[in-house]
Amino acid sequence: MINNNSNVINLHNAQNENQSQVSNSAENETGLSSNIRTSLSQFLNDLDGENPGNIYDMVLQQVEQPLLELIMQHVDGNQSKASEFLGINRGTLRKKLKTYSLIK
Repeated sequence: MINNNSNVINLHNAQNENQSQVSNSAENETGLSSNIRTSLSQFLNDLDGENPGNIYDMVLQQVEQPLLELIMQHVDGNQSKASEFLGINRGTLRKKLKTYSLIK
């Protein structure tokens, strides 16, 4: 039996790179979640007992608009690429872009 150590080493290196990428993704997600949590906490503290109404929709709009703006900049306005990045269909993307007056 021939033992090819180079394949074993390459497989081991690939596994380490994968684990590193997953770890980095988790750190980025945690940072984003942490920032959102901090902002929401401050917002709720600032309410001082007042009922703001529909917080859910407000938060989604506050996150969605800059997300759409940044993705569209990243793909140089290419709606097909943007919809792929976002994992939504192009028609839905166009509707959202119109909602925020990002297209006519």
